[in-house]
Amino acid sequence: MANVHFTKDHEWARLDGDVAVCGITEYAQKALGDVVYVELPPVGKKVKQGEPTAVVESAKAASEVYAPVDGEVVAVNDVLSSDPGKVNAAAMGDGWFFKLKPSNPAQLSGLMDESVYQNHIKELLAG
Repeated sequence: MANVHFTKDHEWARLDGDVAVCGITEYAQKALGDVVYVELPPVGKKVKQGEPTAVVESAKAASEVYAPVDGEVVAVNDVLSSDPGKVNAAAMGDGWFFKLKPSNPAQLSGLMDESVYQNHIKELLAG
C-alpha cells in the first residue's frame, strides 16, 4: 500500500492516476462495528481538507468522514447506499466512499504513510 495516505482521523486516500480514492481505515471500521448506513456527498461538491464530506453510521455510533485533501468529488460508491456492509467487508477496497480530483495534490505528502499511521494507532491503543 505504498500509494495510500492516511489522516489522523482514520481516513485514507489512494492516488489512482489524478484521482484520490477515499474511505475509512480498517481501524475506524472496527471501532464503528457493523455499518448500517452511509451518506455520500453529491458528485461535483467542492471540499476542503478536513471538512466533513460523508457520514457513516453503525449500530454503535455515527461519524463524519473528512476530506483527506482539497478537491472536487468526481464519483461516489453508490453500492454503499444499498449495501453499507461493504465498508465492514473491505474498508480499504470495495468499501471506498468517494473519489476526489485533488485541487492541491501536494497535500497528500502531508498525510501519514502506512508505517507512520500504524504507529499512530499503537499510540492511541497504548494511551
